[in-house]
Amino acid sequence: MSVAPNSETRGLPYWELVTLIACLMALNSAAIDIFIPALQDIGSALGVGDENRRQLVITAYLLGFGAAQLVFGPLSDRFGRRAVLLGGLAVYIGASLIAIGSPSFEFLLALRAIQGIGAAATRVIAISVVRDCFGGRRMASVMSLVMMVFMAIPVIAPNIGQGIMLFGTWREIFVAIAIFSVGIAIWAFIRLPETLAPENRRELTAKRVFEAFRIVLTNRTAFGYTLATSLIFGVLFGFINQVEQIFTQIYGLGPSFTLIFSCTAVFMAIASFLNSRLVERFGMRRLSHGALFGFLGLALLHGVVAYALNGATPIWFFVPVITMNFCLFGFIGTNFNSLAMDPLGHVAGTASSVLGFMQTFGGGIFGAIIGYMYNGTIVPLLVGFCVLATGALVCALVADGGLFKARHRRGEGRREQPAE
Repeated sequence: MSVAPNSETRGLPYWELVTLIACLMALNSAAIDIFIPALQDIGSALGVGDENRRQLVITAYLLGFGAAQLVFGPLSDRFGRRAVLLGGLAVYIGASLIAIGSPSFEFLLALRAIQGIGAAATRVIAISVVRDCFGGRRMASVMSLVMMVFMAIPVIAPNIGQGIMLFGTWREIFVAIAIFSVGIAIWAFIRLPETLAPENRRELTAKRVFEAFRIVLTNRTAFGYTLATSLIFGVLFGFINQVEQIFTQIYGLGPSFTLIFSCTAVFMAIASFLNSRLVERFGMRRLSHGALFGFLGLALLHGVVAYALNGATPIWFFVPVITMNFCLFGFIGTNFNSLAMDPLGHVAGTASSVLGFMQTFGGGIFGAIIGYMYNGTIVPLLVGFCVLATGALVCALVADGGLFKARHRRGEGRREQPAE
């Protein structure tokens, strides 16, 4: 397909490029959140007695999704974005279709990991395409719009999953996500141009791959914010792992818990939209650092109150405070992601894969640990929030060499604008 060389969106209308990238990211969110209301039925159907073990349906996907990004990044820097994206979508679709007939829990987990492997290509390519086309605060603004859709999926996906469960079983959920992914694959095949300029293609040799990884891992800003992103996404995955048990067992809501979960996601999506409007005025660092301080303060307050009330706050307290936490999350994750990518435009594919691996694989492990600590109270969740948010704050400070540094950071690559 032809590429308009002087167009920052490579020949696509701006709105279509952003929408397509958002839909690619949405495949990942949907594959996680649509299964939240089905975990109990999956456990019952496949003989899983340990309730906390059901969370592996989420974790297996995240681990496959995180690990495979290390492969797709170098591949996309060598062969281009389109070929790698379409190959990954084919794996995602195939695993989704085979999983419909899963005879055992272990077989299902294996297919969920393979499904995550295929989805890894969509995440790497989505972020690489944005970095191919934009830089600096403009990149952060675009990523905020993309993340707004990504974060809006939890509003829809759990309720779609619950609706499917009313008329069918968890197996039909795999049918739904397969159909969705086929539609996205057709759209990308027809409309998405190649955004990697020929002069930026890197040879696929061990030496060049390790050199690209060295660039990513030795850039203090990139590596520090990558670790911070991993920790803060562990917060999100920990909440997703526990959310069904918290709402159904502690608060006794039953299937209707997806509506409250959706309300939380609505405010998180709104925050991401506001970030896209505010980031070009205030800068990524000020917004993300300020939001992280607020997140940590709320989590500490909530944890103290929950401990004082024998492990659980009233639902009228829990829901608003958790919602405020994830509103603040909307100002953290996107900006940290952009800050990590900003100095690495010349190795965007590999940079995206390293960031994605650490964010998803590392965040998935952190989230799994928090999820498995569930003990019938909300205290383990809030302790996890505090520990991971503190770690993310430390990593961000180390990455900057201070809190609010107003200097222009070029890192290893050229920027279009300063990231402040």
